[in-house]
Amino acid sequence: MSKKEEIYLTIEGKARLKEEYAEMVGTQRVELAKRLRSAIEMGDLSENADYHKAKEDQAFLEGRIQELKHIFNNAIIIEDDGKPKDIVTVGARVTIQEADYPPEVYHLVGAKEADPRNGKISNASPIGGALLKHRVGDVVEAAAPGGSFKIKILKIE
Repeated sequence: MSKKEEIYLTIEGKARLKEEYAEMVGTQRVELAKRLRSAIEMGDLSENADYHKAKEDQAFLEGRIQELKHIFNNAIIIEDDGKPKDIVTVGARVTIQEADYPPEVYHLVGAKEADPRNGKISNASPIGGALLKHRVGDVVEAAAPGGSFKIKILKIE
């Protein structure tokens, strides 16, 4: 039996996913229904590329809607309580430094919200996982595909 995946979402992340969900169950479903009706009206469905593409798009859309429902039903919401943080947890903003490189700030979020280019890293990523449960001043080792490296925790917010 596998361990249940923990799904972490910030309040902002949940709001973004709710917007996506509303768009999908509203506008996108209606547009797909119109495309399907139009393709069906063309006749012979066995060789109708528009019909097959619309059915593929519909399957993808319905799959994503089900995925979002699952996320909403199982997500652990990360709230910023404003209290100082003495250990790294999901939801924390962490300032780190690797060797002689300039310090970097990352917001540790769940995998569904990760966006490394915008400073949001997943708790399941090599760096995020290495930082969890550590304190300011700790030096942790992150195992990445290119090899392991050490990073020092400078600040936790």
